[in-house]
Amino acid sequence: MSGARPLVVEGPALAYAADDVNTDVIWPGSVTYVQVPFEEMPRYAMQGFDPDFACKAAARPVLVVGKNFGCGSSREQASECLLASGVRAVVARSFARIFYRNSINLGLPVVECPDAVAALSTGDALRIDLAAGRLECPAGSFSFAPYPPFVRELIRDGGLIQHIRRRAPSAEGPRGGRP
Repeated sequence: MSGARPLVVEGPALAYAADDVNTDVIWPGSVTYVQVPFEEMPRYAMQGFDPDFACKAAARPVLVVGKNFGCGSSREQASECLLASGVRAVVARSFARIFYRNSINLGLPVVECPDAVAALSTGDALRIDLAAGRLECPAGSFSFAPYPPFVRELIRDGGLIQHIRRRAPSAEGPRGGRP
């Protein structure tokens, strides 16, 4: 999950015409309180929604969904399992606020662009410029609110924890011990 991430995201669309997809659908409640290693998360991601999701996500797509994506509980695993599955970004008509924030904190780009969602189909080639606020696809070019500089840093650094680690002073003082 660590490492620099690009501010321009490219990939094929994986589109679902679904609204109100909640976090119990994205990450099943049956494994919410189980320690699932990051590399094993894809087998559970969206399993009740699309049993073939893990195979489809192996193409490293941009997930395209309807309104209120990620509603429900605040489980961070909903965003994390999408990252583990290979999803490069999520484009939606709208997001539940906590899902949006969890995604940014984990370094998963999320973009609200209702006009683009209406025009996109699975397989469309997408190019998303997070700094410029532009989504380009076969149907045209669409605008969305560009990411502010701090959010761009979080995405570039791979999420909030990696961002903090990258910028935190060393735990060692000038003589090699704790200050």
